[in-house]
Amino acid sequence: MSEALAGTAERRRTLRRPHARTYATAAGALLLLALPFYLDRFWLQAGLFAMAAAIGAIGINLLTGATGQLSMGHAFFLAVGAYSYCVFAADGGDGLSGLGLPTWLAAVLATLVAGVAGGLFSPIAGRLQGPYLGIATIALIFIGQHVLFNARDLTGGFNGRDVPPLNLFGLTFDDRELLVANVPFGSAEKLWYAGLVVLLGCALFARGVLRGRPGRAMNAIRDHRIAAGVIGVPVARYRAAVFVLSSMYAGLAGVLLALVFQRTVPDYFGITLSLEYLAMIVIGGLGSVSGAVVGAVFVSLLPQLLTRYSDALPLVSAPGTGGIAPGEASRYLYGAAVVAVVLFLPGGLVRVAARRRVERNPGEER
Repeated sequence: MSEALAGTAERRRTLRRPHARTYATAAGALLLLALPFYLDRFWLQAGLFAMAAAIGAIGINLLTGATGQLSMGHAFFLAVGAYSYCVFAADGGDGLSGLGLPTWLAAVLATLVAGVAGGLFSPIAGRLQGPYLGIATIALIFIGQHVLFNARDLTGGFNGRDVPPLNLFGLTFDDRELLVANVPFGSAEKLWYAGLVVLLGCALFARGVLRGRPGRAMNAIRDHRIAAGVIGVPVARYRAAVFVLSSMYAGLAGVLLALVFQRTVPDYFGITLSLEYLAMIVIGGLGSVSGAVVGAVFVSLLPQLLTRYSDALPLVSAPGTGGIAPGEASRYLYGAAVVAVVLFLPGGLVRVAARRRVERNPGEER
């Protein structure tokens, strides 16, 4: 009895003691907040691209990783979000269509429009599964590319269109410098904090969905669709709803990408982008919010790092100068990473980290 009481007291002391993971999270948060004061524009833009990719990856992970629906059309919904924001926020002064709405409202409406686009496709998504849904969503890419190149009044055609800067609470997120602690803040520095807030909100919401009743239903559909229906899960309704939610995540990611690029170009929103998002969730870990973020950082930063340091890397050279271009080299590398994860690291990179943490602290598993 005394040994049991001593063990219980020890467990209580362990629970009260601040966990090392808490300290690491706090340190990471402080580091992210301080980075705009020290990093140059290249690294901040790379980080913003990673944030936008992480938001989109969380969305497709809800669809593919948690619910088991293969989608090859994620890039279409990113394009819907990016161009809808331009149409809603622009004033038409460049000769293209624009409604001149407040930019914060334009961002919200663009996300909703992406959700509506997903809702229009959701009856198909609710009834198809596996490769059949993947093939059906490929059609969205071709439809989207045709519209982007030919609806010139809305999209600007081949040359794209400029993106109006975000204006929030009187602060304009453009390149006009704002001094903060004697550090000039341009568009990248300002957008950094907006991107962090949006990514945190998206991650927490998705985590709540996955840990709640909807997440259990989604996992049941993924693991055994017929059994899920037998126990009362409305399979088609859940599939359609998750497809809409995933589309809204993609639309929001498209808005952030447009704000970072400051110009939308149709070529960017092709089938390659959709494949990159699938690579993100496989490398990071299917069905995991943190896995989506890790995979997005890996896949989105790799080509930019190769471009930055192409002169110092063997076989990699600047585009058009011979050798392997950084973009091609990055695709080879994360393609190899996908194969390695599938063969040797089931569950992705985050599962490896979680397994090691449990091995060091067996009590965490309970």
